[in-house]
Amino acid sequence: MPVAELASEVDFDGWRKAARAFRLAGVEPAAARFRVAGSTSTGSLFDSAHPRESGDPVLSRGTMSGIEVGPALADDGAPKELGPRFRGDERKSEFTVPKAFVDIAQEVILHRSEDRFDLMYRLLWRLKGEPDLMKVVSEGDVADALERAKNVGRASHKMKAFVRFRAVEDDAGQAFVAWFEPAHRVLEKTSGFFQRRFTTMRWSILTPDGSCFWDGKDLAFGPPARAEDAPQDDEVEEFWKTYYASTFNPARLKTQTMQGEMPKRYWKNLPEASLIPELVAASHARTEEMVAAQHTEPNARLAKAIARSVRDGSWEEGFVAGDLDELRHGVQACRRCPLYCDATQGVCGEGPKTAKLMIVGEQPGDQEDLAGRPFVGPAGQVLDQALAEAGIDRSVVYVTNAVKHFKHEPRGKRRLHKTPNQSEVSACRWWLDQERRLVRPKVTLAMGGTAALGVLNRKVAVTQERGQAIALSDRSMAMITVHPSYLLRIPDEEVRVRERAAFVRDLKAVRDLL
Repeated sequence: MPVAELASEVDFDGWRKAARAFRLAGVEPAAARFRVAGSTSTGSLFDSAHPRESGDPVLSRGTMSGIEVGPALADDGAPKELGPRFRGDERKSEFTVPKAFVDIAQEVILHRSEDRFDLMYRLLWRLKGEPDLMKVVSEGDVADALERAKNVGRASHKMKAFVRFRAVEDDAGQAFVAWFEPAHRVLEKTSGFFQRRFTTMRWSILTPDGSCFWDGKDLAFGPPARAEDAPQDDEVEEFWKTYYASTFNPARLKTQTMQGEMPKRYWKNLPEASLIPELVAASHARTEEMVAAQHTEPNARLAKAIARSVRDGSWEEGFVAGDLDELRHGVQACRRCPLYCDATQGVCGEGPKTAKLMIVGEQPGDQEDLAGRPFVGPAGQVLDQALAEAGIDRSVVYVTNAVKHFKHEPRGKRRLHKTPNQSEVSACRWWLDQERRLVRPKVTLAMGGTAALGVLNRKVAVTQERGQAIALSDRSMAMITVHPSYLLRIPDEEVRVRERAAFVRDLKAVRDLL
């Protein structure tokens, strides 16, 4: 029985040459065997039924010089209508297979299943009599291959999401090392992603299957590693865990969904995963506390005066807040737009009465609506940490929103955020203008397009105008940046880290204006 010896578990070129030789020689799938060099297992489903005899020929990469790859086999530039061409010099014959087969086979070989070589050869053999086999996605072998390829793709995606680098120092300076245990052998497949994302830093990724190294110029691969070969922690880790905990919203916890996106098999190598059991256990109590929070009641006398002013149309002329406390009561009685109907309460700004910096967001969120205070939810926690990193003391900042009531739509037991429209922002600008008149900030930072509309009374393209100093009519300055909630919605961790760094840079620019 012929046995093909492959150089490694992911030796696709070796498998391809051996499989071509087997098919040209008429070796049926039940008789073909593939073995990885140095492995005691052939990786075949037929080991017990067909034990190898001492006289069985062994094909190795060194004994296949008579088999060459036809021009159409090249992965790049191959005519799709021909697909890969298999040529045997001695037989003077060749055959083609669909490109879809080669694409799937390149993925399946990364799967950890031991019978993957047999599955791929079985499909290759069947293509001889069923040239359109790969189009029948419901057929057993095809469906099996597609599922394994899908699992490999998922493992690659999880590697992009869950690799955690830790800083180390060596003779060349700072470098970063990560330990990761992928579900399948996707290190080489995924390494290009990290090369593109972390081009300017030196890093290594260690796995049980092999190692990957980037020195800023060249990408190299090495032998398998052990978990103890990687650093166990670094000084940034506690900050990262604090950031993760601050973005954990107990009211929106769905444990099964979370574990679907972050499977437990990866938790042991994720520093933030140590927080999850405690956060989950405390989620119910934290949610109950949020719901039970008392909201601010409006001043009854002031509410009647405001209601009368609304009826006779004298609202804007008839009410001017003398201080921030009076303004907060006025917000509770506001009827300038319909948003008050569904909100728990109005949420006015908070901070020193003479703050030099005023930060304006879009509107209260779910937690702010319940607590009656601005920026106390996940976005507020991201803002607090970014302010600290930028060297700005949150306690000396006045924070508020362009719209004072929570605009949302019900979705089961949840209240989902909805962006205020232009008329609602215009109606609430009256309150924001009074806040700015009373506080008189030197700099006003508008976070997001809605906040910028409220401050500047015009629509802006945040990406085009962010970070620029804008002169206001009262001789103060304004600046635009993104809203912290935008950072929370970014699914890709690397993009989120990059955007957060840009957000901190904007805050540092605000600090310089002050």
